[in-house]
Amino acid sequence: MTAVRNVLRGLLGSVIGIVVVGALATVVFTVAIFVVSTGAGLAGYDPSADFVVLSAALVVVAVILTGGFTPRLSNSGSEDASDGDTFDDRTYN
Repeated sequence: MTAVRNVLRGLLGSVIGIVVVGALATVVFTVAIFVVSTGAGLAGYDPSADFVVLSAALVVVAVILTGGFTPRLSNSGSEDASDGDTFDDRTYN
């Protein structure tokens, strides 16, 4: 019975995580569409909706990729407080 509870607890945690990440991604994508559309308007351009969505998608992908690598690269060479070893900036150990 304990094994079933652990599996259900893990499944529930995964579902909650997927819902939270999906909601945050939707908010970030909406903000990116607003920023791209407003920036194009300020620059005097009137792009079609297709190009605004494409540009926002590229911006969001770049932000996601940069956010995944930046924390590991920004602390390169510093001492890790937990174990005293030098910080390893590999993405996957």
